Amino acid sequence: MRTLLHFAAFTLLAAPAALDAQAPSNGQPPPITQASRTTAPPVIDGRLDDEVWSTLDPLSGFTQREPSEGRPVSQRTEVRILQDDAALYIGAWLFDDEPEGIVFGQTLRDASLNDSDAFVVVLDTYMDRQNGFVFGTTPAGIEYDGQVIGEGVGGGPGGGRQQRGSGGGFNLNWDGSWDVATTRDERGWYVEMRIPFSTLRYGAGGAQDWGLNFERKIRRNSEQSMWAPVPRQFGVYRISLAGTLALDAPARRTVTVSPYVLADGLKDYRVVSPSVDYGRQFGGDAKIGINQSLTLDLTVNTDFAQAEVDDQQVNLTRFSLFFPEKRAFFLENAGTFAVGASRSAELFFSRRIGLSGGREVPIQAGARLTGKVGDFQVGLLNIQTGEAFQLDGDTGLSEQIAPDNNFGVLRAYREFGNRSQLGAIFVSRFNTADTDDHNLTWGVDGRLGIGEALTLDGWAGITNTPVAAGGQAPGSGFNDGEYGFAAGMRYVTRDWQVASGFRQIGDAFNPEVGFVNRRGYRQVNWRFLRHMRTESVPWFREFRPHISGNAFWTLGGFNESYLVHIDNHFAFENGAFFQLPGFNFTGEGLERPFAIREDIVIPAGTYHNQDWEFRANTNRGAPLSASVGWELGGFYSGTRFGPNATVAYRYGDKLTANVRVNYFDVRLDEGSFTTSVVRLNASYSFTPRLYVQANVQYNDDTRDMGTNVRVGWLDTAGTGLFLVWNDTDHRGSLERTGILAGPRQRQLVVKYSRLFNLTG
Repeated sequence: MRTLLHFAAFTLLAAPAALDAQAPSNGQPPPITQASRTTAPPVIDGRLDDEVWSTLDPLSGFTQREPSEGRPVSQRTEVRILQDDAALYIGAWLFDDEPEGIVFGQTLRDASLNDSDAFVVVLDTYMDRQNGFVFGTTPAGIEYDGQVIGEGVGGGPGGGRQQRGSGGGFNLNWDGSWDVATTRDERGWYVEMRIPFSTLRYGAGGAQDWGLNFERKIRRNSEQSMWAPVPRQFGVYRISLAGTLALDAPARRTVTVSPYVLADGLKDYRVVSPSVDYGRQFGGDAKIGINQSLTLDLTVNTDFAQAEVDDQQVNLTRFSLFFPEKRAFFLENAGTFAVGASRSAELFFSRRIGLSGGREVPIQAGARLTGKVGDFQVGLLNIQTGEAFQLDGDTGLSEQIAPDNNFGVLRAYREFGNRSQLGAIFVSRFNTADTDDHNLTWGVDGRLGIGEALTLDGWAGITNTPVAAGGQAPGSGFNDGEYGFAAGMRYVTRDWQVASGFRQIGDAFNPEVGFVNRRGYRQVNWRFLRHMRTESVPWFREFRPHISGNAFWTLGGFNESYLVHIDNHFAFENGAFFQLPGFNFTGEGLERPFAIREDIVIPAGTYHNQDWEFRANTNRGAPLSASVGWELGGFYSGTRFGPNATVAYRYGDKLTANVRVNYFDVRLDEGSFTTSVVRLNASYSFTPRLYVQANVQYNDDTRDMGTNVRVGWLDTAGTGLFLVWNDTDHRGSLERTGILAGPRQRQLVVKYSRLFNLTG
């Protein structure tokens, strides 16, 4: 181990002479432009042949963020901006002297922008240098939109559907009503956008300045360039570095309603004499602009039939798995309510509303108010859910799984300059039939930006649970263990990423409308990573040597686990990647026996091990790509081998498919077992608004095969016609006999929704 540590230190600190210095950013102040007013708005067809476009001087001068920071974009790029009283109009000329190399990507709304050419617009409508709206597209003409909160801390373009931090991140699940069209020819490709002012939120009407930036991605050489230069350690969501757009925004209120009708048929094979249960449902949402800064969302009989299904996971730990929120109503403006440690200690986790043990609980009505009041971002949420029941497969009787509950959240935080903020949150759950059955959570959080590189953040929370689970005595507050707090730092430069943190969770911390995967612990974590660039090899981009670690102790001082990870990543210009086998030094401490499987119990004790891992992927922008990885080494009293592989295929801009396999072979002194998860995802897009998607998963732990097929014909802002087929079968083991095979549940859903703008 000493030799490995010496190697890691040398790799991190020594820069080979072959590494070349990067060109600096141009050092000029951010650019400024003005939207030209028109009385003859262009037709949004992507052709850019309307006469009004030819009267404008183009915005150009794009500079690279990747791969050669500060240097001019490799392909000529021009943008023009118009406005009238109703909307902003943006035209982009994305010339390309190798048009055959343009990568179109997937033809689905909000598809990843990482694996295709792309054009992105960021608007900081409050000019607060922290928050904004994002509109993007690809040569396939998709609609890609989202919200930036807190300069995108924890998020990035084309990333996951929901990136969150302590009040910051990027939320891809915000869907606005806007229009985009693209065309292409032998000179390149072209973008035409119409963004209604009614879709945006901003201050009072009249002449004003907004933050503005544009990004162009050229996938074949992994190039990213921007109108307002941004250092490579950040991204286009670094809004404080954006340029300025002068315009005349109208003062107007917006009112939209989105009613829906739904019919479904459900057959549950787990009960005696199963039959098809037919149902129908009516409901809808409304969005009311209280003013240009505050929006009230209302929902009645909320339905999530078209939401994505959860990905199956294998749990080899002693702690709860995290399944992310995927329901659009809760994901919109989710960053406003985010406080705590994502995926491990969240003070508010919307998945606790409308779901119980993975089963749906009816949401009768709800309201959400979000926006800006002076210097404060505010969020209020109130949801009323009804009782929920399920059938007992053995008795055929109905049993209650959730009572009538009312959920409330009050959130406010003030933003200061340089990524800084200070806020508070209050979360409640009340059983409306028994108010003694309730849970309360209070929390505070903050973030302090120091210069461009250093960020400090922290949070603290307490809970109150008068009716404790298991009949224990009621308790509340710090003295009874119902507390949690954390602090951390992150230092990011062109060459370095350094991070560390501390978290402590009391043994009775109980945010019932939040998420806590374990209790009663102290944790520390740290990470050092260096980016080592080279320009001497044109097909290679950088080395990323790093060392990281974490450790958990009980509040009594017993070491529950530790990890030290030493690794080096190799990144190529085309997006391919592999890591020199990473070494892990691990420890697991058990104060009591751990049943990792029903018939395999690991004795109490301390287990020290070593393992190594490997990861690699080919160019994900290619029509056919693959990624592989594995973990191999010690695990408790024995060994674990965990390979995984993904193969992805794209045919033009219409068809995409990928197959992923996760396999685990665990061999312990107490017994051995294998388990796996196999997942197939496929989609075919007839147009950017008409698609069919399929998700098929097999989980060897439960021996269940789940199938979810969704057909969507989108109208605008996520509304339209949806057909959904859900099928769960118990397959037994993967063998030809299929003796245990049989259906569990089948459902067909037809849903239609439509957006009506009542303000024109």
